[in-house]
Amino acid sequence: MIPIAKPDFGPEEVMAVAEVLSSGMVAQGRRVAELETRWADFVGIRHAVAVSNGTTALMSVLAGLGLGPGDEVITVAHTFAATANAILSTGASPVFVDIEPDTYLIDAARIEAAISPRTRAIVPVHLFGLVADMDMIEAIARRYGLAVVEDACQAHGATYRGRRAGSFGHGVFSLYATKNMTTAEGGFVTTNDDRLADWLRLYRNQGMRTRYEFEILGYNFRLTDVAAAIGLVQLEKLPRNTARRQAIAARYDEALADLPVALPVVPADRTHVYHQYTVRVGPRRDEILADLRAHGVGADVYYPLPVHRQAYIQERGLHADLPVTDQAAAETLSLPMYPGLADDEQAIVIEAVRRAVERFGGLDEPGVRAEEPGVRAEA
Repeated sequence: MIPIAKPDFGPEEVMAVAEVLSSGMVAQGRRVAELETRWADFVGIRHAVAVSNGTTALMSVLAGLGLGPGDEVITVAHTFAATANAILSTGASPVFVDIEPDTYLIDAARIEAAISPRTRAIVPVHLFGLVADMDMIEAIARRYGLAVVEDACQAHGATYRGRRAGSFGHGVFSLYATKNMTTAEGGFVTTNDDRLADWLRLYRNQGMRTRYEFEILGYNFRLTDVAAAIGLVQLEKLPRNTARRQAIAARYDEALADLPVALPVVPADRTHVYHQYTVRVGPRRDEILADLRAHGVGADVYYPLPVHRQAYIQERGLHADLPVTDQAAAETLSLPMYPGLADDEQAIVIEAVRRAVERFGGLDEPGVRAEEPGVRAEA
């Protein structure tokens, strides 16, 4: 089976971990500090605060902004549940708006209508490796005095008008095993807010600046030096691995362009880092997916049950009418995408996709085809 994703680990990571283990300093030490400095420089921001995973990164920055019961945060339901869960962890409530039908990112034109007197923040999700429309989002946030927290967990190195994900407002990254850059588990918060960065460093360390002196209520959300050592190697590999992902995506684009499917759209002002290569294949998606898997292709769906339809969300009365999100959940699938995907393996994936679409059909709208690379579809 050709997997949907696979981490790029080699002897460099093994050697880096061995060096940490032999040093005797394995938790929140020199390598964590070095990784934070280098990630902040990479993103183009003053502070990067490393934590134990992407979820705790989201939870921490939202807590640091002072969100609490009665507050509302605008976000999307077409995302991993951690986005909404982190909002709920503060006592605040997520307010879901729909996504764009071509990029699957938050439809910024819908945000303003969702703002209420209780709205405190906007959390756009840079899904699959593409940055949301940050010009419009930042303009709305300024007009209403709202914080912006970018969920950039899938967008390591992606850019919008030359600026990297995580440099608008406050950013959050995951370093989970299958992400474009990994520490096996880990995360970052990026920010230009000195006060928030200081608070986050206390919060992740049980509220301590000096040992056994607890300045605030905090938790153990620290990253280990073992993980940071892996991250430093991964950061060196990131440009190369991003270029490889983009090359794989370009081959998919070319090979599947004549099929009745919608391929990923990349607006001209952005770069896509292809955490996932996601294709809309139409109402027989599940049959196409089963056929791919039967032929050894580990395709998958992100996400088959959107957050707004999860039972624990509905039990809280957080209802939303999101037809574009529902359509994406029903009609899209993602193809294998990772730097180690060999050319002959990709050829197998392409042939399997072509065969499955020809057998089951694709999009049911007549004449629908993939958009040209770099050109955004009409909404």
